[in-house]
Amino acid sequence: MKVKFSPLTLKRWQHFHANRRAFWSLWIFLTLFILSLFAEFIANDKPLVIVYNKSIYLPILKFYPEQTFGGDFETEADYRDPYIQEKIKEKGWMIWPPIRYRYDTINYDLPTPAPSKPTHENLLGTDDQGRDVLARLIYGFRISVLFGLILTFISSIIGVFVGGIQGYFGGTVDLVCQRIIEIWSGLPVLYLLIIMGSFVEPNFWWLLGLMLLFSWMALVSLVRAEFLRARNFDYVKAAKALGGSTFHIMFRHVLPNAMVATLTYLPFILNGAITTLTSLDFLGFGLPPGSPSLGEMLAQGKNNLHAPWLGMTAFFSVAVMLALLILIGEGVRDAFDPRKVKF
Repeated sequence: MKVKFSPLTLKRWQHFHANRRAFWSLWIFLTLFILSLFAEFIANDKPLVIVYNKSIYLPILKFYPEQTFGGDFETEADYRDPYIQEKIKEKGWMIWPPIRYRYDTINYDLPTPAPSKPTHENLLGTDDQGRDVLARLIYGFRISVLFGLILTFISSIIGVFVGGIQGYFGGTVDLVCQRIIEIWSGLPVLYLLIIMGSFVEPNFWWLLGLMLLFSWMALVSLVRAEFLRARNFDYVKAAKALGGSTFHIMFRHVLPNAMVATLTYLPFILNGAITTLTSLDFLGFGLPPGSPSLGEMLAQGKNNLHAPWLGMTAFFSVAVMLALLILIGEGVRDAFDPRKVKF
């Protein structure tokens, strides 16, 4: 089935494609994100494939006891152990990922005390616990982007729904909702997240729920204004006269107009979500200790000024990621600007 786009959509894509900074930023960001989704196959302390005694084993996908490869214990094989490696080589071979460390793998054979400088074994060095910085960067990038995408998606749905209800009905509904939002938005978000995060052990989904309490307000005012403007248009009045239901009119006729302005804000909301998570991790109120996190890497750089590779890696990775998102957002904004894209 061939998908056909409207002439206006094609015109917007052409305008976005003409913005070279935004276009290449999109491809670079997508490439980095897609690669990070396969982090276990890029950075891991387990081989990708083991061929032993004419049988194929996939340690990344399945648990294998040490006895499977001629060892002595029933616990999972330590594939970095020279003894296990020799046992495997006697009757087979194995293929390792490009980086032989997971985000929590400790390198006990460092040439210098941790944090260790970059070497051919640890391309970006290690942190103060002997963990590979490049592996933690890959896993941390994936967590940050996935967290931001999920938060942006859910908060956008809530924000569009609340803004649509306010703008379409107006009157008392709009007045009450606006007062509630003004009070709620006046609360110090970061401090409340820190306070609430201190009562429970933080994790990915708990932080997502806490931040969702406040992030949904970003689109409310924009969607509200679009609904207030569009509800008096002739096609909306005609739909009402034909007996269309309220929600059908809202989401079938009015919402598409509001989504044009909404889409231009999504990259910036994603940017803010990633920044907030990074800030919480930097302050120690984010993901559980030991989790791969860009904020935790920044904290490592602050606490180990004698190891500049830690701070530089964390700073440039965060700066490049946020810069790519900003450039993408500017390109989307210009592509949907009716003053620049004329049909």
